[in-house]
Amino acid sequence: MSSPSPVRIAILDDYQNAALEMADWSPLKGRAEITVFNDHVAQPDQVVERFKPFDVLCVMRERTPLTREIIERLPNLKLIASTGPGNASIDMDAAAERDIKVADTGYWSTHTIEFTWAMILAMARNLTVENRSVREGGWQTRLGTELSGKTLGLLGLGRVGSAVGVIGQAFRMNVIAWSQNLSAERAESKGVQRVDKETLFSSSDFLSIHVRLSERTRGLVGVAELAKMKPTSRIVNTSRGPIVDVAALLAAVKNGKIAGAALDVYDTEPLAPDDPLRSTDNVLVTPHIGYVTREMYQTFYGDTVRNIVEWLDQA
Repeated sequence: MSSPSPVRIAILDDYQNAALEMADWSPLKGRAEITVFNDHVAQPDQVVERFKPFDVLCVMRERTPLTREIIERLPNLKLIASTGPGNASIDMDAAAERDIKVADTGYWSTHTIEFTWAMILAMARNLTVENRSVREGGWQTRLGTELSGKTLGLLGLGRVGSAVGVIGQAFRMNVIAWSQNLSAERAESKGVQRVDKETLFSSSDFLSIHVRLSERTRGLVGVAELAKMKPTSRIVNTSRGPIVDVAALLAAVKNGKIAGAALDVYDTEPLAPDDPLRSTDNVLVTPHIGYVTREMYQTFYGDTVRNIVEWLDQA
């Protein structure tokens, strides 16, 4: 008897070409053919054309959408190996109807908490501007801002928001928080003052966003909210792009209504080459790297290999 053909595995959106180095893929030797894609495609026809031959798709954290339209046009797909739990880019119902298994991996929030503070500190001390000045032959250009005594506003006080608040307290900041479901008891238990929505926006020197994207939070930070902020205040978004009305944010920064913003997440990723966010002064933009650490990738891809092996063993 001939041995079964190896399953075809695609690793999607491996921007750093790191996937094969972050885990031991040898358990799949002889059982699978692995193809790595370093670039990104998002249009449904492009996605279908590229991934139609594959049995297994290893997807990274909501980079490539796997909508019902796409899933129904991938006849060979049997397993979606996703990194992290709760990948909103996968239509779970469509996968279930096709008997396509969806497996996820371990995940923690340390990286996002740390990265949020990297963004806050970079804005407070104008690090990107000063770095550019030195590289271009210049020297000091702006005055920094001390964090001690300033107000850190947290839009959301879950696992990430509450940890960001603890660090804010270590910097001797006044930490306040609001979200639709935040109770006074929850805030008190985290050592944070619960305020109303208007106070959150009007009082925050640094406003950091830590709520999930939902119909209630989409566009939650818009024209009215930005108008309440101080001209010296800054916004950080390491959560999800659509929570912030980007057009309103750009207008607020350009018109001096707020001092600046730091964004790691966007409505559409990657950003288009001509996106105005790339060239707007006082806006620090990073390419959704809040979770991109060696430690997280080792867990992502190590668990992915184990998930695929387990699926093969059960087939």
